[in-house]
Order: sequence, then C-alpha cells, then structure tokens
Amino acid sequence: MHIGVDATTWQNKRGYGRYIRALLRALLQIDSVNHYTFVTDTALEDVPDGVEMKLIKASAPTVTAAASDGRRTLRDMWQMSRGLSDPSFDLLLFPTVYSYVPVLSSARKIVIIYDVIAEKFAHLTLPSFSARMFWKAKVAMGRYQADSLVTISDYSRQQIIEYFGLSLDRVFVVDTAHDPLFHRLNQPAVTPHLQSLGFDADKPSVVYVGGFGPHKNLEQLVQVFADLAGQSDFADVQLIMVGEYKKEVFHSYFKVIQAEVKRLGLADRVIFTGFLPDDELVVLLNLASVLVLPSLMEGFGLPAIEAAACGCPVIATTASPLPQLLGQGGIFIDPARPNELHDALTQVLKSPDLRHRMGQAAAAEAAQLTWEASARQMLSVIEKVAPQ
Repeated sequence: MHIGVDATTWQNKRGYGRYIRALLRALLQIDSVNHYTFVTDTALEDVPDGVEMKLIKASAPTVTAAASDGRRTLRDMWQMSRGLSDPSFDLLLFPTVYSYVPVLSSARKIVIIYDVIAEKFAHLTLPSFSARMFWKAKVAMGRYQADSLVTISDYSRQQIIEYFGLSLDRVFVVDTAHDPLFHRLNQPAVTPHLQSLGFDADKPSVVYVGGFGPHKNLEQLVQVFADLAGQSDFADVQLIMVGEYKKEVFHSYFKVIQAEVKRLGLADRVIFTGFLPDDELVVLLNLASVLVLPSLMEGFGLPAIEAAACGCPVIATTASPLPQLLGQGGIFIDPARPNELHDALTQVLKSPDLRHRMGQAAAAEAAQLTWEASARQMLSVIEKVAPQ
C-alpha cells in the first residue's frame, strides 16, 4: 500500500511536532510492507531512510503560515491539496488537523486530532473571530473526510467523542511517549548555557515546560509562586519557565506573564529560558525539584511524561490523562482552584522524602510508554482503515 503523509509540520518544535517525528520514525521501523511518501512544502531534516519525498512549492511553509493570527494562502492550500490528491496514494495520513487541507481522491484518510482545547477555550487559543471560524471549518471538513480519527489519549478520545457527537468506532487512540533521551542521569551537571541563564542547581526549582498560551494557566502559577516566594521556608526557590516565546506561531500570552512577574517583584526569582534543546532540558529536569503543568486542559501533557522519565515529581492538571498515566508520581490539581496548586507545591518543596517517592513512581510509570507500542497501535489503525 502507498501511504501519503502530510509532513508539513515535521519541523515543528512543539508537542505535536515531537509526536509526529517520533511516531513516524517508529512506524517506519516496524512497517516493512507499506511504502511511505512525505508530502511537504519545505525541506525536511532527519527524515528516516526509505521515505520518498514530494516537495510542493509554497509562498510560506505551513509550520509558520498556519499561525493563530495568520492563514495559509488559498493558492498554497490548493497546491498542497493537489499534491496529496495524487491517485497513487491508497491511504493519506494527516498527523495533525492543524495542517489539514481538503483532498479530492478516493484514498482512505486518517486525521489526528489531539484534543478539543481550541473548541472549549476558543477565545484563549484563537484570538480573532476569523481565525476561530477558519479553524472550525477546517476541523469540520477534516472530520467529514476522515475514514477514522486518531487521538493521543483515552481522555482526549472521550472529550472528542462527546464534543463532536461521534460514534465510538470512529476514534482510535495512539499513545504518545517520551524520547529515550529523557531518563535519569547518574551525575547531572548544569550546562554552561543553563548557568548563564541564572539557573542554580543548589537551589530548589519549580519548572514549567510548554507554550505561553492563556489556557496554560500561567498567571495562576506565577501568582501562587509569588506567595510561596514571600515565605521564609521558600526564600531561595526559583521558577524556571521553559518555552519558545520569540518565534511562537500559536497565540502567546508571554508579555502578560512577563509583566506579571515584574509586577510581583519576581524578576530575580523567575527565569525565562526560551526554547531549550532536549540535551539541556534533560539536565534541567534531572535537577528540578518539581515540574508543574497547571493548564486548563491538556490532551496529553508530554512535558510531564518527559519529566517523569527523568525521575522528576509532577504537579499537573486534573483536566488531562495524567492522573491515570502517572499515578503516585504526581499530585493532580483542579486548575480553577489556586489553593490546590499552592498546597501541592508546599508539600513537594518541603519534603525530600515525598519528592524521592514521587520521582521513583513517576519514572516507573513513564517507562510503560514506548514509541514502538504507539507505532503498533497506529499500524493497527492503518490496517483497519486500509482499502479492502
């Protein structure tokens, strides 16, 4: 079978970009029967061996053009649609509805929808009315054309089925996992770059990893941290906020968060690292006291799994699959109740024994998730959807 893959978001550095790259690499390692063609509008790096490439000319790559406040041109979308409508494709895989375009072909179609965050928190993720309408139309067309939908957790599957009123047999789960690079280090040492940013491994540290969208609930995190930072027991605790904020294509609240940090007098206690490559992020997560993910909703919460794999305790939102995935490796809080986040941070930061027990449990739970298992789930979906 000839499978065409929309690879326009292969280079993305966010969670869905990590998911796409890891899943497809693992899938290509176990699938020796099917032939894959990556259809893309920009040159790609680190493409697995054996993949055929089909480059479509575009005025701007999808990974930047399909921003929260932007839009791909009709010409670019038409060109990509034509490329993906190649009659030689038996099946088409859209690794994210974010880059989906309608296609005119008889090929079977699988579309991945990660969550319903943009639907439930539309004003927090898509700032303009036109962006919300365009997103709504794109997702509707993707659902209509898809023979099957895939998502990344049982939690997201239930949310998608309920929100869109879909039948159970239309939506499948293909789990995500952490890169093997994320693991416990024997003797983690602060890198020169982390040191230059002001990170001090001798001080307790609360770490956040992710985007700066309003739905990430970071104002609450900063305000709770400000209250803790004013207490003598936590006089030396640092807050490390990791995430791209200079070239972000999604709706960003970074300036609001930065202003809140200054207003609360925390400029010397909060570090904005910007994007961190994985080799430095692994070190940071090995040295961190706790990772916090206080989002209003997470379809999966990959940073929490990466932290868990490094033996780092996790405090995360209950509006996610993380309570089921991490068990005793995390403390799970209602994102609408800042007192729960405050209490959880107090418990973890005050007790080395609790941090040790949570870190051990978190690492054990994270070890259960592998990309090979995820690839086999995807291959099973492909076989079910494949033309008979």
